[in-house]
Amino acid sequence: MTHLFVRTCRALCLAIAVGSLAGVVRAELVWTPQTGWRVDGGVLSGLVGEEGKRAVEMMNKARQDEERQDYGDAAKNYEKVGKRFGNSVYAPEAYYRAARMRLQRKQYFKAHENFQQVVGRYPNYPRFSEIVGEQYRIASALLDGARNRLWGKIPGFANREKAIEYFEILLATAPYSDYAPLSLMNIARAHQKLGNDEEAIDALDRMINTYPQSLLAPDAYLKLAQTHATLVDGPYYDQGSTREAVTYFEDFMILFPSDANVGAAEKGLSEMKRVLAESKMKIADFYFYKRDNYTAARVFYNEAITVFPDSAVAQKARDQLAKVEAAATAAGAAVGKPKKRFLLF
Repeated sequence: MTHLFVRTCRALCLAIAVGSLAGVVRAELVWTPQTGWRVDGGVLSGLVGEEGKRAVEMMNKARQDEERQDYGDAAKNYEKVGKRFGNSVYAPEAYYRAARMRLQRKQYFKAHENFQQVVGRYPNYPRFSEIVGEQYRIASALLDGARNRLWGKIPGFANREKAIEYFEILLATAPYSDYAPLSLMNIARAHQKLGNDEEAIDALDRMINTYPQSLLAPDAYLKLAQTHATLVDGPYYDQGSTREAVTYFEDFMILFPSDANVGAAEKGLSEMKRVLAESKMKIADFYFYKRDNYTAARVFYNEAITVFPDSAVAQKARDQLAKVEAAATAAGAAVGKPKKRFLLF
């Protein structure tokens, strides 16, 4: 009986604790001109005595600066609250508002840093989704050439590398958000702008493998094919990129047959098949004309036909096969012909 009573008491205490925690989660920090900042719902701020009083004073001072549109001082004061009272209910709100102030001054780097403080340290903050959206917009702005302002006044240099960094952070912070596949597409776009084709391909590959059901998947497949196609140097060079481009063009057309870009994919596929078939022709010609290796020549001429059967290249390969057969027949006849004998008198 005693043990039952103890277990019941423990369960009751646990229920009360959970209920209290739920109340904390539901509580909101609100501000009105009459009262200043306060915790709505009767939940303690996490601070007592002079510390609690000082935190409220600093929050109210920052809000006064904000209301006067003195965004620089407001941001600094909010950041001080976040750093000094990091375990209080005021900290996430302070970092959030500091970020908003930095954005007003186009200080994108500090704004992103403050937003990341919130989503990284306070995942239950009610504006989590809003902040992820703001981080996406900051990264997008930097990708499109926006320049971070030093001290909120002097424009710095364009920094697309920073945009890539911020998109990657967003992927780690909110991998299941609507912004995640968008971020991967933008990472690919950024790398293409910087001339990093291999990194762009990696981002697009991550996109189609991680978010295959995304509405952006068709674009990712097509861009993968087109990016591989840009790496093709012609029929005289290695055809690894050509084969990859062919694969992704074909995958796009199979998976998304009703997409508006099927025509562009067909055109790209045709060009890649032409290059691949011509590459086979070059190899076949080498064996035929330079080595008299008719067997190897037949193999590669036939591969050219297989790669792109209804094309001018395929017809040329068929013509060359006829020449190979004629040359092989002539060579065989020459081998079997008896040698001439000469009589000496």
